[in-house]
Amino acid sequence: MKPALEGIRVADFSHVMAGPYATHLLRLLGAEVIKVESPDRGDAMRYYGADRRYDGMAPAFIAVNAGKKSIVLDLKDAGDLEVARRLIARCDVLVENFRPGVMQRLGLGYDQARELNPKLVYCSVSGYGQAGPRRNWPAIDNIVQATSGMMSLGGDPDAPPMRVGFPVVDTLTGQTAAFAILAALFRRERTGEGDYIDVAMFDASVAFMASAMVPYLVTGRTPERTGNTGFSGQPTSALFVARDGRYISLGVVQQRQFELLARVLGHEEWLVDPRFTSPDLRRANADAMKEELARVFSGRDAAEWESQLSAAGLPCGMVRDVGEALSLPALEERQLCHRVAMEGLPDGTGIGVVGPGFLASCVAVRDLPPPPHLGEHSGEIRAWLAEDQEPARA
Repeated sequence: MKPALEGIRVADFSHVMAGPYATHLLRLLGAEVIKVESPDRGDAMRYYGADRRYDGMAPAFIAVNAGKKSIVLDLKDAGDLEVARRLIARCDVLVENFRPGVMQRLGLGYDQARELNPKLVYCSVSGYGQAGPRRNWPAIDNIVQATSGMMSLGGDPDAPPMRVGFPVVDTLTGQTAAFAILAALFRRERTGEGDYIDVAMFDASVAFMASAMVPYLVTGRTPERTGNTGFSGQPTSALFVARDGRYISLGVVQQRQFELLARVLGHEEWLVDPRFTSPDLRRANADAMKEELARVFSGRDAAEWESQLSAAGLPCGMVRDVGEALSLPALEERQLCHRVAMEGLPDGTGIGVVGPGFLASCVAVRDLPPPPHLGEHSGEIRAWLAEDQEPARA
């Protein structure tokens, strides 16, 4: 079967993470993505990190740019600006994440782009949206984790707020943008009309936290931080230390799960203990319940507990670092990890990228080309745009 977006062409004016992750997902679904980069150093993510050996092709850049094409354009130069206009006229989608107003000042805003290409799906990604009192506030991942309330939910109750340990806001914003673009393309198939999409990191974060936001909207009570205890607040949904010093995460939140846990662990007395017979009682006696569980889990290694409890139908997982997680079997069969041939990197001739996170015949991950060097496809794209065979879309 053909990839879902085969034949769709994307003009990618975005940089860093949120926008490029959106176009990365579109590329994994088969779209052709043409990345527009500045003439000095290109996307700043090419140089992200402290290891200067990877300058120009930093791992963070590789993560969201494999398979794209790169053209260098100076958007302050009249000639290059005209090249950008011709590119927009021949693309189906445009993605940009400049500060609000920048693309308009360049003459490449939605109204100007729509004149070039009425069927264009135009997506702007920003921190707080294209209008409103926070329109011009600068925003990066950890800032929006703070302002959206996300950081207030992380960490132990008696400790400072804690950020999520990877750029979750950038990633979820990119995913939100890709979802919106797919919806607009589907609508265009039915109506023939293009669309303008305004994606804000703040908005995407609030929507992503629906499980925390809606309880506040219903009850007016701000959610409390629970640390490594699950959102349910149940002491049987928490972190414990096994015999080998490794951590295991237990996720027992339902009454039937607790009853099964007590039987599997050989502690049926918990089922009649007046402190533990219901979820509310276990929550009220959380310290006592955790002490009981801690004693039991200290008797075997983490991997043993993970295997035994999972086989019994009880949610349990050993805490792994990313290397251990990526060493688990069947990731390639799940189309989750792919090796991409690439020379010139300090640690070998190949790179690894991850897939979109689902299995379907519409995904085009296999045989993905490597990420482009800065301006690698400039000549090819300029020559294509100079052709007169394809007029501007009407």
